[in-house]
Formats: sequence, structure tokens, C-alpha cells
Amino acid sequence: MAQAASIPTADSLYPHETSNVLRLSVAQALAGSNAVVAYATGAIVGNSLAPSSALATLPISIFVVGMAVCTLPFGALARRHGRRAAFLTGTGCGVLTGLLSSLAVVLGSFWLFSLAMAFGGAYAAVVLSLRFAAADCAPADRRPRAMSAVMAGGVFAGVIGPQLVTLTMNWSPPHLFAATYIAQAGVAVVSALVLMGVRLPKPTLAESAQGRPLGVILRQPRFINAVVCGVVSYLLMNFIMTAAPLAMHLCGLPQEASNLGLQWHVIAMYAPSFFTGRLIARFGAPRMTSAGLALIAAAAGVGLTGVEVAHFWGSLILLGVGWNFGFLGASALVLECHRPEERTRVQSLNDFFVFGTMAVGSFASGGLLSAFGWNVVLLVSFVPLLIAATFLTVTAMQRSASPQQSSST
Repeated sequence: MAQAASIPTADSLYPHETSNVLRLSVAQALAGSNAVVAYATGAIVGNSLAPSSALATLPISIFVVGMAVCTLPFGALARRHGRRAAFLTGTGCGVLTGLLSSLAVVLGSFWLFSLAMAFGGAYAAVVLSLRFAAADCAPADRRPRAMSAVMAGGVFAGVIGPQLVTLTMNWSPPHLFAATYIAQAGVAVVSALVLMGVRLPKPTLAESAQGRPLGVILRQPRFINAVVCGVVSYLLMNFIMTAAPLAMHLCGLPQEASNLGLQWHVIAMYAPSFFTGRLIARFGAPRMTSAGLALIAAAAGVGLTGVEVAHFWGSLILLGVGWNFGFLGASALVLECHRPEERTRVQSLNDFFVFGTMAVGSFASGGLLSAFGWNVVLLVSFVPLLIAATFLTVTAMQRSASPQQSSST
């Protein structure tokens, strides 16, 4: 009896699980509004400041580039000094985003605004790593739920961000959105205070040693599948969402309608997280990822049926739910592709692929919208969807043809 009592339980190994997941969820809600503000205003401010209308979405593209460029350095920082150091550095970038964006609007500087969006992308990269930090806080059987719980905090980001824009965008006439960016910087400060209380395991010597060679990890079919599905889910979400506010503006729809459409889109991105973890545990990550890709295809289809407010809103809502299923399903697959000591390196590498490819879509989105219109943006979306569906099908066939082996051996 005494020997049995000494065996460590899941609760004793993860004593701060509940507190950490709660703090990470709150941080997701606060910090996630940074990206919402950027997407709601970036193309509009860019259009007013850019030397050419073709560059209107360039600040959003630079935002995405900032996400991609910073994933590996922040991963190395987390591996060396712990995740909390990376979190606080990221929130510092979030404060700079708001201050520099406000100054850019006042000065009328397109390039300063683009620089501010680069810092915003760095902040967003750290925010998206919160889901993997949640997995560190929980035993293996509870990791999908922990990730989902943190992502569910994005529901509140979907309310905070658009309302922040709506309530403050006219506070500093004639400089539209200048006060909004100051408010966003304040929200980033509060997020930093919340993250300071997160207690995560310190990096181990084994983790510093980095585990297996990257080539071995990259050749895993499951990892390739996870990366492709994560890339396509996030690529298309960003590709369509970047163009949607400007497309609504060009169609003569009011800014308030665009703000509300984006609000419901972000809520749709994160609200399913309250149960996505349970669905992944029940049906498996590949099936949930497939469902997500199907919903993204449906989003493009709805958008092709018209250019009224209802069409844009319906497309954005379906896009949000599809992203949630596809991205969380792909993230759950990533957790199966590494050993504990490889986690920060493999996770940051996955995010680098996701955000790096997403930057290409972001750059292409504005140019396609400007040159060919909204319908072409939607039609192009079906190409990467077919690629991801092919990878899912091939991987499923390989699993059925051979016994399943642990990817961590």
C-alpha cells in the first residue's frame, strides 16, 4: 500500500494545470485581440496610406511575415530560457505595435505602419504558441482538451478586438484608428501581467540537446501531413479574411458591417474550441482536420453566391469554424510527432512552415483582389484544399496498409 501511494499521479506531476490553463486562456483572449484589430483595420489604413492601391494589404502581409520570421527565434528563446520569457518578449512587441501604429496614422507614414505590423506579427506568433504551452501543462490524455481550452479564449478576443475598433476608431479625428491602436497597446500590457503568473516546467538538459536530427523528424509521414494540413487551414483562413474587409469596403458596405462580420468570424474560429478537444479524442485528429477543410471549401462556395452582407458574414463564419477544426486537428497531429525533449523545436518548426507559407497567401490576396476581384480570391482557394485532401487520403491509405507505429521511436 505504501509503495502504491508513492507512485506519482497526473495531478502531482502537473500541480499548476488548472491555474496555467486558465491564465493562458485569459491571455489568449486579451492578446488574440491584437490580431483582430490588425485584420479589421490593416487593409483600410494601408489603403489610405499606401502609394498604390495594390499595396493596400501589404501591412497585413508584413504582419504574417513577422509571425513566420519570429517563430524559430521565439522557439529558441523558449528552449533556452523557458516559455514565459518568450511570452513576455512577445507582449513587449504587442505594446510596440500599438504605439507605432498610432504614430504612423498621425504622421501618415505607410512604411512606419508596415513596421508596426511586423511587431504585431511577432506578438501573434507568441500568442499562437500558447496552445502548445497548454499541452505542456497537462498529461497526455488531457492535452487536446488543454489546447482547446486555451484556444477557446479566442472567443473573447473575437468580441474585444472588433468592439475595441468600433468604440475607439473615431476618438481622435481626423486620425481614424489612432486611439484604437493606443488602446490595443494597453490590452497588451494587461496580457503581460496575466502571463507573468504562468508556471511552466523549466527547460531540461535533454531539451537543450534537441533530440533527434531534424531530417529524421521531417521525414515522418505524419509530420508532413500535419504541416500540410496546418498550412492549408491557416493559409486559406488568412487569405480570405485579409481580403474580406477591403472587399466589403469596395462593395460599398459600411465599416460597422465589416467589423461585425469579422467579430463573428473570430468567434466562429474559437467558439468550437469548447468541444473540439473532445471531438478530436473521440473521432481522431485526421477526421477533424478533414471536416475543417470541407467547411473552408463551403465558406468559399457561399462567398461565390453574392456580395451582400449576408454572403460575406456566412462565408466568414464557415471559414472560422473550418479553421478551428483544421488547425487544431493538425496541431494535435504535431504532438504525436516528437519526443518530450524535442517539443519546442518541432512545434516552432511547424509554426514556421505554417506562417511562412501563409505569408505567400497574404501577399497574393491583395494583388488578386485588386486585379481580378473577390470571386477569383475565392476560386483560387480550392487549389490548396485539393492538395491537403490528397495528403490526408494518401496518409490514411498508408496507415491502413501497414501496422501503426509510434512516431516517437
